[in-house]
Amino acid sequence: MDKELQDKIEGLIASKKIFLFMKGTPDAPMCGFSAGVTNVLRSLGADYNSFNVLSDMSIREGIKEFANWPTIPQLYIDGEFIGGHDIVVEMARSGELQKKIGA
Repeated sequence: MDKELQDKIEGLIASKKIFLFMKGTPDAPMCGFSAGVTNVLRSLGADYNSFNVLSDMSIREGIKEFANWPTIPQLYIDGEFIGGHDIVVEMARSGELQKKIGA
């Protein structure tokens, strides 16, 4: 991954305590997994930023390499990669996600 793309991804992640790379937007998710993660975050009252990877193919592919994670959505908290849909749902179920986001 080139430095410019890496810096752009790191900047997005650093822009907010909770950051979500997703397909679509929180108000109009473009896949069920992205919708699932936004629903979890909304139910916890989380304040987060997101990026629609469908709007930028370099970020869509770059984020997979950045996190060494092949799928989207990808959730970051305090700059740390948390995981995708299944991990986020399980962490919310166990209460671990609430602790991480301070909900």
